[in-house]
Amino acid sequence: MARPPRRPGNLQAETTSFIGRRRELAEVRKKLTEARLVCLTGPGGVGKTRLAVRAAAELGRAFPDGAWLVELAEVRDPALVGEAVMAALDLRDQAAAEPLALLRSYLGTKKLLLVVDNCEHLLAGAARLVAEVMKAAPGVRVIATSREPLAVPGEHVVPVPPLDLPAADVPLARLRQNEAVTLFVERAAAGSGRFELTAANQAAVADLCRRLDGVPLAIELAAVRTRVLSAEQILERLSDRFGLLTGGGSVALPRQQTLRTTIDWSHNLLEAGEQALLRRLCVFAGRFTLDDIESVCAYGDVPALDVLSSLVGKSLVMKEDAKGFACYRLHETMREYAAIKLREAGEEETLERRCAEYYGARCRRSAAEARFRLVEWLEWMDLEIDNVRFILRKCLTPEASAHGIGLAYSLGWYWITRATGEGARWLDELLAFDGGGLRTRAQAYFMRGFLAVLQSDPASAGPALEQAVAAAQEAGQHSLLSQSLSLASIAASMTGDRASVLRLAAEAQTAMADAGDLPATLMLLQARAFTGLYAGDVDAVRAAAGEGVRLSRHVGDDYSLGMMLLNLGSAMLMAGDLDGSEPLFTEGLRIAERIDDRVAQYYLLDALGCHAAMTGRARLAARLLGAGETVRAGVGARVMTFLGPLLTTAGEAARTALGDPGFEKEFESGKRLSRDAAIRLALGEPAPDAEAAPADPATPPLGRREAQVAQLVAEGLSNKQIGARLFISEHTVDSHVRSILNKLGFHSRTQIAAWVASPQR
Repeated sequence: MARPPRRPGNLQAETTSFIGRRRELAEVRKKLTEARLVCLTGPGGVGKTRLAVRAAAELGRAFPDGAWLVELAEVRDPALVGEAVMAALDLRDQAAAEPLALLRSYLGTKKLLLVVDNCEHLLAGAARLVAEVMKAAPGVRVIATSREPLAVPGEHVVPVPPLDLPAADVPLARLRQNEAVTLFVERAAAGSGRFELTAANQAAVADLCRRLDGVPLAIELAAVRTRVLSAEQILERLSDRFGLLTGGGSVALPRQQTLRTTIDWSHNLLEAGEQALLRRLCVFAGRFTLDDIESVCAYGDVPALDVLSSLVGKSLVMKEDAKGFACYRLHETMREYAAIKLREAGEEETLERRCAEYYGARCRRSAAEARFRLVEWLEWMDLEIDNVRFILRKCLTPEASAHGIGLAYSLGWYWITRATGEGARWLDELLAFDGGGLRTRAQAYFMRGFLAVLQSDPASAGPALEQAVAAAQEAGQHSLLSQSLSLASIAASMTGDRASVLRLAAEAQTAMADAGDLPATLMLLQARAFTGLYAGDVDAVRAAAGEGVRLSRHVGDDYSLGMMLLNLGSAMLMAGDLDGSEPLFTEGLRIAERIDDRVAQYYLLDALGCHAAMTGRARLAARLLGAGETVRAGVGARVMTFLGPLLTTAGEAARTALGDPGFEKEFESGKRLSRDAAIRLALGEPAPDAEAAPADPATPPLGRREAQVAQLVAEGLSNKQIGARLFISEHTVDSHVRSILNKLGFHSRTQIAAWVASPQR
């Protein structure tokens, strides 16, 4: 599939090869030629996700815009399905009011394959979004996975059965070809480091796979126990448990009961501390870190690190890395099981309270300093956002709204740089309640107005900022009062209300004299710069933005520095100071890249496109303007009023120099660039091998042997199978896989398969 999703699907079976499924793969291929939506259905643990990813890897090359994976397992709120789809497509709602509107616009002309995984707990929300996307985007096809169909018109259902079971009394060589046995052997070898299928254990392994009904997750949970038990011992213990449920007879259990019984068996083999931690981990909606576990779950003499390591070793908890953070997650089926055990233990309310208190306190503590260490803070918040969202949803009650309002405000920098529209929606819902004291509500209304200004929505900004001003005045919050008045001045500039602009700015100046702090000073300077840009007063912009650059650089405020550099550079460009504006834009773009602010990236790509046109580099200008258009569409941003004339002039100059066909060719080439390649182009730096312009084939990022290994990984082969195919050792294959992951910046085999399928690689 094309670019890796925000949260790669590291499901429990991901470390193994893709087993069998030839019939189901053929069925999916056939159905996708007949219909635009195929839903893979079946109980938990049968491998629906693996099948969907494999199908997408095979079919992705038929879609010019690639195949994309949307993971819903960690999304708990039906209202956030749109955000999950945007995240998978590398889009942002920094400026768009509604995710669905942005998705309709973005996907309308695309020809791509969308894999929407784990829909069952969000069935209505997922079905509604898929239906809307298919209606708006005729070139989009969808593979969904769910325990039951989505019930969307035109849906074709492909049931996913368990793996084929081994027949009795078959030769060893033939048994090795059975898909259920292959999975057991691979997982056992991975778990114990030495397991092999032999004549001595083949009967026990075959009986185990039959006893487990070929359910992949059940097979994996049993196989990992070969670290301490033989296959015969595992079979004996599992058979005892199944016998209890069938009265000792030969009646077969339903497959879902088989999986539940296998999990029960694994759970009962755990020590008390392991059982306690496993059930408590279900309180996290998304990924979690050791710090999270120690703060929320490790009470009552449960040593977090040792117990967690044991659960990971038993394949009950999955470990992954995210931007240098070691984090963990639960398989969806395991999460459901743990939730049942948590309720049985009577700990559900305690854990939810501890989780809410922990994230509330941590977010509040970090909020004040977040602007001065924004990169680090945003990386942490990117990792934790699903957990915080779950808590915010729990706060939508009169009793909990005060906690939710404070929590939503403390996430301000995340909403500003990542999810402006989502933040606005949370604040609107929470502020509809009467919860929270005067100071808390003043902060929340200020943030709501801030987000509306960023969305170029002065109609929403005005009322929110009026509430913030009134509450801040009453509470004696001079800094917040000044900041709210400055923001209101910016909103008035957007409407052209010059009298209000001047009045509000003067009131902000007065309030700032009482506050005298950095945030109020920087916001007032930003307001003055914006007022100057909208009025065409270049000298006013230079004075305000120049001081803003100095102050924000001195204190290490990256966000404010980026905005001030853009303001100052724009003023210099408007004044014809080409030498002075370019270094300001390039520094601003590096900051926007570092904090991953897509709206700022768009503005700066456009600004550098204007600069290129004004300095006679028409080809570069056309490409940068095209790249800026793609980034703009990906966030739903609008062209800034004061940049409009510059963009028009730049486009006309580049078109005149290149001619209409030449300009359109370069503009379209720029539109097809990835954001990273576009930024490298704007900064005058060489593009990464994998991100060269589409018109010029890139040097492959992988060597010949690595490319062969990557292809076989995408076909679902294990390291052992790849080694046999290429006549190299399993150790050598492992080295190649690690090198591929490192070169491509990935951390899972699923991402390698996605990259292989991408038409843009």
